[in-house]
Amino acid sequence: MERWSISVDKEYLKFSCAHFLIFPDGSQERLHGHNYRVYLELGGILDPHGLVLDFLQVKPILKSICDELDEHWLIPGQHPELHWNELDNGTLEVRYRDSYYAAPAGDCIVLPLNNTSAENLSAWIGRRLLEQLRSAFPELVVDSMCLAVEETPGQRGSWHHCDAPGKNPA
Repeated sequence: MERWSISVDKEYLKFSCAHFLIFPDGSQERLHGHNYRVYLELGGILDPHGLVLDFLQVKPILKSICDELDEHWLIPGQHPELHWNELDNGTLEVRYRDSYYAAPAGDCIVLPLNNTSAENLSAWIGRRLLEQLRSAFPELVVDSMCLAVEETPGQRGSWHHCDAPGKNPA
């Protein structure tokens, strides 16, 4: 069996964010930031022109997702002990155990994640990318995708998606 893929690793596929991790023992990191980079490998069936997908078609979509996250505080909205509330004055309050934070709501993104780990961020970005690609290019057949988020050089979390070869689920 033969397989084809494209890989995208561009310096501009990045975003800078603040976050803190919550560890299994309940402890947490201090609020801090990273300059994240995103890497993509997209596998699929070749189209009649010999392409999985034109690089010029995937890069702007991936960049727009990175741009949505850029310069925000990422909050894990599905953590069972973290609570957040947007006040009428536009302030977002975040409480985790004994910690209290307040920031302008426009500076924050509450993600549907239980933690803002590189692994979870890669899954969130990868799923959004796959959804947007399938919407923009209905003829595209993706049988695999690996999306990685690097939080610091040499440290990446990855998300892998696999479909049966030649299948493009709706």
